[in-house]
Amino acid sequence: MAEILHVILFLVPDFPLSIQTCVLVARTPRPPPTSRDPATRDQDRVHTTAARRPRAHPVLINFCGSGFILATFGSDDEYCRYVANSTDYTVIDVQYRLAPENPFPAAYNDGEDVVKWVLSQPDRFDPAQVSLSGFSAGANIALSISSSSQCFNHDEKQNTFRTIICFYGPTDMNVPTPEKTQSDSSNWIMRKIFPGFSHLCHKCLNMGQVDPKDPRISPSYADPQSFPDRSLFISAAQCSFGIEAEKLSQKIGAVEGKFSAAIRMNGCAHGWDKEAVRGTSQCRAKDEAYAAAVKILKDGERMDLKGSDI
Repeated sequence: MAEILHVILFLVPDFPLSIQTCVLVARTPRPPPTSRDPATRDQDRVHTTAARRPRAHPVLINFCGSGFILATFGSDDEYCRYVANSTDYTVIDVQYRLAPENPFPAAYNDGEDVVKWVLSQPDRFDPAQVSLSGFSAGANIALSISSSSQCFNHDEKQNTFRTIICFYGPTDMNVPTPEKTQSDSSNWIMRKIFPGFSHLCHKCLNMGQVDPKDPRISPSYADPQSFPDRSLFISAAQCSFGIEAEKLSQKIGAVEGKFSAAIRMNGCAHGWDKEAVRGTSQCRAKDEAYAAAVKILKDGERMDLKGSDI
């Protein structure tokens, strides 16, 4: 079989009635990328249109969702192809190391290495037009690198990254997911199941050994001045991470010279776009979200976002 099942057993004292939770996680066997080794970048996926003029192109580096532990690389293929086909961007979908085998800051370091690899090829990728995006845990990685990496952003007047796009990513790891409020608590799974599962995933990062306010894992605590000049936050009303992401967008947007837009997708749960059925409101929300990502990449501050703007 292509998949190997690993049983991860957690005893969580702070769960109601000290529930002992057994989580069965599907993991796809693969040689894990090795941070600081540029040769591992051939495991990433590069999306580009067939017709390209012979010049350096803008590049979007994307990080998929994973809960930091799930092997879901490739789940953003539709989004990556859409951006590549709708813009002049080359899209690199990153495969990063996963916890618990590789706790924080392994995935963060892998993200830094991909950016270094891109910047080392100015004939292929335009270093003045490097943007980041991510979904869920991947959005956390993208936001953190864009604002707090010591490898980039040494010039206070100009960020290395042109744009950052965040899809329903956690931005404040100082507050456990079960303690976070949802804008719309009508979804039973999102209200009762998701917070506990998310908390277990985050514990795999070895959070007991990490300052939860470290901006490399909690971008809400980064200096809002340090983020790229253009940012887009797509939140889901039924997701525990929506309110904190919207607050971060507001903080960034309050900085002179920065543009930040937040769009809340009503009636949508965390990761809704991955299983949205054509003809449903969730699919329309997915189309709107992906189109907004393309728009900010192409138009930036000239955006006139419609719909559920915060």
